[in-house]
Amino acid sequence: MRDDIKDILFSSGDIDKRVKEIGAQITRDYTGKSLLIIGVLKGCFVFLADLARCIDLRCEVRFLTASSYGFRSAPSGEVKIDRKIDFEVDGRDILIVEDILDSGMTLSTLREYIMECSPASIGICTLLDKPSRRKVPIQADYTGFLCPDEFVVGYGLDYAERYRNLPYVASLKPEIYS
Repeated sequence: MRDDIKDILFSSGDIDKRVKEIGAQITRDYTGKSLLIIGVLKGCFVFLADLARCIDLRCEVRFLTASSYGFRSAPSGEVKIDRKIDFEVDGRDILIVEDILDSGMTLSTLREYIMECSPASIGICTLLDKPSRRKVPIQADYTGFLCPDEFVVGYGLDYAERYRNLPYVASLKPEIYS
């Protein structure tokens, strides 16, 4: 598995430090609010688990499943939401947690979908932001790292459901995914 890695972009130490900083900022920003964190499966699970432990608030954590990649290395252009909202959103302060903000299509679609349920507010938190790939105008409120325009895996991010268990974020050798 490690032979498939081109470069480690963000070490586990870098990630740990940044996740703690984001958790502290979210704690400050949402103090006194009814925070509902919605994780976007599957890629967010490692990031969200670490982030949730760094948020010093009473909050609720739920999940939705959405994807625009499937088993490809580039977004398909079609966003599929697999799990419907089966929890109370009306009047709540929502924080969507995602592994990577790339084209923006998944997060834009999810934000519109959640807006239909009348939340008090919607914020976005992403581990990685790849603005060079943006196709729709959307920004995260909390960003771990700006990501170069490379195919990345690790710390929950995958290629064909593999590499999620790497403790860092790395670029994958092109011959692996092309």
